[in-house]
Amino acid sequence: MGQERTGVATLKGNPITLIGPALNIGDQAPNFTVNKSLVDEATLDSFAGKIKLVSVVPSLDTGVCDLQTKRFNEEAANLGENVVVLTVSVDLPFAQSRWCGVAGVERVVTLSDYKNLSFGHAYGVLIKEFHLLMRSIFVIDQDNTIRYVEYLQEMTEHPNYDAAIAAVKELV
Repeated sequence: MGQERTGVATLKGNPITLIGPALNIGDQAPNFTVNKSLVDEATLDSFAGKIKLVSVVPSLDTGVCDLQTKRFNEEAANLGENVVVLTVSVDLPFAQSRWCGVAGVERVVTLSDYKNLSFGHAYGVLIKEFHLLMRSIFVIDQDNTIRYVEYLQEMTEHPNYDAAIAAVKELV
């Protein structure tokens, strides 16, 4: 099952359990396998040579996740060709695609961890009680070293957008 971390996160003030390690700045980013569609998969190596801003959300169909993904979609326009913005959730790939179409999100790559929760386990963001991913942000450089991490303590709060974007801009 993996390491369980308690006392580090809540949903509306109620404690939740995260599964997997707490990653830190300077750590090598763990590999993962997620789905781009029901058939097509992606791994960390799929984005080799790019700076990766990884925005993790519980579900695109909730208010904060919707706003978080739209905000990073807007920011992506100013980050350059060497940066890829990834949004990872356990939403099914068709739900992610439908949401992007409705929301007009074209610059963010949506990735689904629904099949084997590989990302959730590797990055320590799998919520044991709900089998969703905890809101978090990772900035990973071209050599797959983690340069910025934000694990939110309360699932319903927004991440620090400005700090995440600043971390990306330092690498560009």
